[in-house]
Amino acid sequence: MIDSYFDVLIIGSGLSGINSAYRIQESLPKAKFAVLEARHELGGTWSQFRYPGVRSDSDLHTLGFNFYPWRAQNPIARGEAIMEYLQETARTFDLDKKIRYRHKVIKADWRSEEQRWRLEVEVGNEVGREPRTVVYWTKWLITGTGYYNYDQPLQANIPGIDKFQGKIVHPQFWPEDLNYKGKKMIVVGSGATTITLLPALVDGGVGSVTQLQRSPSYIMSLPQEDKAWFEKWAPEWFTLRYKRFMFTLVPILLYKFCIWFPKLAQSFLVKKAAAQLPPDFPVDPHFKPGYNPWQQRMCLCPDGDYFKAFNSGKAHIVTDTIKSVVSDGIELTSGQKLDADIIVTATGLNMRFLGGIDVSVDGKKVDVASQYMWRNSMLTSLPNLGNIIGYWNASWTLGSDTASRLFVRLIKHQEEHGYTSVVPIIDEKDKEKTVSASPLNSTYVKNAMKKMPNCANTGPWKPRDNWFSDNWGVTRGSLEDGLKWEKVAVE
Repeated sequence: MIDSYFDVLIIGSGLSGINSAYRIQESLPKAKFAVLEARHELGGTWSQFRYPGVRSDSDLHTLGFNFYPWRAQNPIARGEAIMEYLQETARTFDLDKKIRYRHKVIKADWRSEEQRWRLEVEVGNEVGREPRTVVYWTKWLITGTGYYNYDQPLQANIPGIDKFQGKIVHPQFWPEDLNYKGKKMIVVGSGATTITLLPALVDGGVGSVTQLQRSPSYIMSLPQEDKAWFEKWAPEWFTLRYKRFMFTLVPILLYKFCIWFPKLAQSFLVKKAAAQLPPDFPVDPHFKPGYNPWQQRMCLCPDGDYFKAFNSGKAHIVTDTIKSVVSDGIELTSGQKLDADIIVTATGLNMRFLGGIDVSVDGKKVDVASQYMWRNSMLTSLPNLGNIIGYWNASWTLGSDTASRLFVRLIKHQEEHGYTSVVPIIDEKDKEKTVSASPLNSTYVKNAMKKMPNCANTGPWKPRDNWFSDNWGVTRGSLEDGLKWEKVAVE
């Protein structure tokens, strides 16, 4: 007999899910909760992505957990190390015992009469076995499903791609048996994945690798040794808190500097890139973007490994547009042809909201794209549902932790006052100030925002700005502004 009634159910066991599970366990010790994970193991992104060199694109002092700090000296970590850290965290706090693997939530329906969510869950989804459907009930539903589709990558719109006779690889589903040693490769893209792949492929013995980009990104080198001058005598707890504070504060200051002084920031970043490249290496157009810093996400590379790859003689970069893929490579609009045995399409992620779950209220489907986000953590029309959205311009976990602590505060308030549900309600006049949830203008992000819920440039409907202001909202912000609390008699 499956125990299917809960106070809180968390969907996903990546960084956000594990963080939420800890906050619920620590702050609501009487709450009955579980974590539903569609995959065979915890880790989320760090379980799925296995391409060469896969690593974090933000520091682990803030991408890691506040309650279980990252203790290694290197702020940027490989995927394997992050997986080990997540597994260790789950074991240390017995959170692994709360996770139910191969539990994929298909539907979630809020039942007003019961004042609970009814979930339809596919259980035991394995190769060669038919999953069975199980029903779960919960008072609160927290979704830590990330922001992209785990099952389907973003299909790159590349003309003639079907003509290619070599191998086409998407980083999200990198083949374990792919042999690229001595081969000619083209990596299409200019984002964090490409910046990671290029030096890793060179180190892995690729014959030659060409980064083909339509437009460049801003890339900042981050030292991997971040030892503070006082570490020899300071207690570990102080050093860890100091690092987390500084890695929270400095990126905010850098972001604000880029927004307030874009030309100065651009000049600084381009000069820094030029200083790390081989002599006479062309900076423009390859490393001088046509947009201001932080209009798209800034890329990080540890110890400048990306720039060093161009000293190997095996790494090359081309800034151009694709005319057509042919059987043995790519023809560009400039007339140049790039030969390839393998083409990697690192052109972005297939973004989606709420993990693709079919969400409804009393059987009526809810259009997520027409909803508004309250403190970036709850959605209008959806009672007792907490959705975790991190930062677009900082570590994701900073945002997921503020959301998790806010859920705890809401649940405590609900219990103390005898409420059975809470739902965000936005005034029509506030909708007139509608803005996007993301400040970034990358093509795949802009396209995805059309399917995402909205924010408004006022009150608790504002997009995420920075951790310090969001943290104030979590601890001191009103629990009445924009919220409707209800007491419903339930048998």
